[in-house]
Amino acid sequence: MSFGGPQVDHIGNTGMFPTLSQITGLCGNALGYCHGDSDRLQGLQDRLRLASVVLREGREIEDYQTVDLGQDHLRRPGWTTRGRPEHRDGGPDARFGTHIRLRRYRADAAVLAAIALSPEEGDPRPAELAAALDRPARPLFLGRKACLPAEPLVFGMLDDAPDLIGALHSAPRAFPERWVTLSGRPDSAGLLAEWPVDDEGGLSRSERARTQRVVDQRDWRHQLHGGERVVMRGRLALDRPEDREGESS
Repeated sequence: MSFGGPQVDHIGNTGMFPTLSQITGLCGNALGYCHGDSDRLQGLQDRLRLASVVLREGREIEDYQTVDLGQDHLRRPGWTTRGRPEHRDGGPDARFGTHIRLRRYRADAAVLAAIALSPEEGDPRPAELAAALDRPARPLFLGRKACLPAEPLVFGMLDDAPDLIGALHSAPRAFPERWVTLSGRPDSAGLLAEWPVDDEGGLSRSERARTQRVVDQRDWRHQLHGGERVVMRGRLALDRPEDREGESS
C-alpha cells in the first residue's frame, strides 16, 4: 500500500496513515464516481472524518521505475479499470517521453481506519458507502493501481460507536476473528494511531500523544492538493479481543 506524502520531483513517498484525499478517492471509486465528478468528490471529502491505527507496521520498500512511452505498443490507448481505453494527456514529452519514477510503499502492513460521514444525511449514506466498498463499481487499490487489497476492505459497521476513537477501541472486541487475522496479534495495546484533534475519545487511553499538522486534502474542482488538518498522533490501548463466548482471549 502507499499513503501519499510530500513529493519532490520524481520521488513519491509514503506515510504511515491513509490520507483524507486518498480515502475520498477510494470511496468515490467504489461508488462509481469519475475523476471529473468534482462536486460529488468534494462533497464526500468535506463530510468524511477519519481516524487510523497501525495494526502491522510492515516495512518500507522502494521501487525504481522507468518506462519509454515512445515504444510502439505504448503509443496507443490502453484499457483502464473504467472499461474503456484512454491515453495520457499533455504534450509530447508526457505522452511519448521517457519517465523515471522512484516510488515508496509499505509492504506487509495493515491499517485499520475508522470513517464517519458528518452530517450522516446526504448522498451517500453510511450504509450505502459500506455496501459500495464491499461490492465496488470498479476494482479498488490502496494508493496506487499496483496495490490491490489482500482482504475485503470493510471490517464492519458500528452504529453504536460514540466517535471514531470509540469505533477503533471496540473493533477488536466486535470483530475478534478479523482482528487476529489482519493484525497477527491477540493483544491490542500500544498501537500507533492518528485521530482528529477534536475527537476526545482517545485522550484518556493515549500515551505521548501530540498534535500534528497534515496536508492531506484535495481541491477536487481545481485538481490541486492542499488543505490542512490538525490531528493527534500517539499510541492507543484498544479493547481486548474476545472469543465467541465473550471471554478475553
